[in-house]
Amino acid sequence: MAVKEKKANIPGPRARDYIARDKKVISSSYTRVYPFVMDRGQGSEVWDVDGNRYIDFATGIAVTSTGHSHPKVVKAIKDQADRFIHMSGTDFYYPQQVELAEKLSEISPMDGAKAMFLTNSGTESVEAALKLAMKETGRSHFIAFYGAFHGRTMGSLAFTASKPIQRTGFSPFMPEVTHVPFSNPFRCSHHREEVRCKSDCICAKYIEETVFSKKVAPDQVAGIIVEPIQGEGGYVFPADGFLQQLRELCDKYGILLIVDEIQSGMGRTGKWFAIEHWGVEPDILCVAKGIASGMPLGAMIARSEIMNWEPGSHANTFGGNPLSCAAALATLELLENGYIQNAAEMGEVFLRQLKEMQKVHRSIIRVEGKGLMVAAEFAKDPETKEIYPELRDAIIQEAFRRGLLLLGCGTSTIRFIPALNVPRELVDEGLLIFEEALQEAEDALQR
Repeated sequence: MAVKEKKANIPGPRARDYIARDKKVISSSYTRVYPFVMDRGQGSEVWDVDGNRYIDFATGIAVTSTGHSHPKVVKAIKDQADRFIHMSGTDFYYPQQVELAEKLSEISPMDGAKAMFLTNSGTESVEAALKLAMKETGRSHFIAFYGAFHGRTMGSLAFTASKPIQRTGFSPFMPEVTHVPFSNPFRCSHHREEVRCKSDCICAKYIEETVFSKKVAPDQVAGIIVEPIQGEGGYVFPADGFLQQLRELCDKYGILLIVDEIQSGMGRTGKWFAIEHWGVEPDILCVAKGIASGMPLGAMIARSEIMNWEPGSHANTFGGNPLSCAAALATLELLENGYIQNAAEMGEVFLRQLKEMQKVHRSIIRVEGKGLMVAAEFAKDPETKEIYPELRDAIIQEAFRRGLLLLGCGTSTIRFIPALNVPRELVDEGLLIFEEALQEAEDALQR
């Protein structure tokens, strides 16, 4: 495949105009990393307002799971809009909400009957889970993990611990939250930061041996909330046995295990939910992002015996909006009928090609992934693992100039999260652009 030339004169004049207008009216808290102004998209390709074409390996932060404007999803939305657009599920019934709940119950990774509360977003799903856990257990304390991202609303923000900027200026937080190390075999802060774990390291022991003995009694803890794979924190994968031991710890002390699958769920890892890779069943499951392929929707799913709070305990005007439910039903059908399998297969392609690049580019110190949730992490020195955010950021900028949309996570990691139906030819083209951008960025920083 030919070398991908840099795009000339980007951003173009129309993009520059919109960016200038944006600065006058949009919150400065947004984190735009390059000047892409979208005009349209189809599948895994997008075009900006000046007509420049890009491959999308970001998917709106793992949201457009079936690609941009999938015709079946678009048709489902249009057909539903012709019937009715809104009728709050808090106060009324409608088939789309029931049918979606039935499908989510079918695919959720817990045995027995399940019930769900539909939301607009991931952070709302987490907020609902926290309230349900407190209501069900009569307890008020929670345990979360360093590196976690669970949202930005004031309840879920207390659990988020991936970057200081996300919390700075917003304290005091919900008070009874204890953060502990997330166990992973690449970098485990329970022993010593930046060293490889011992093979028998299971950092869940830290909760029982330190938190329960020194800070809070286990009978005061309502829930442990965990991402099976940390997303915003850097695509950090758990050590073998870690999630299983969390399950055992929760069972031992009557604590609810809350699993946040907002980024890792809905087929992203080659299974419906990432937790299935470790054979662990949660008590409460939080989902959003890829569930409706671009429409705002989330869900908090729980065992039915837990979801027994009284009418009025929690409600939501727009959650489970009929248009979003219709989009979700179409999305789940597509995922079930081949797209999850494609995610598993294309994920292996990503891993193989990135590991081949790693042999040439010593700056890549980690390639890891499940399905199309893939990470490449960078360091100045592969021995010391000194982080290299300057290189990561330079690669993302250079990839954009060559026609590829990427996003970072953590401090020095690039995440590859294309649509689950991304075709092989676009995977190959996108990875060619990535490697050329990597080489260009390495050369520039060494000058």
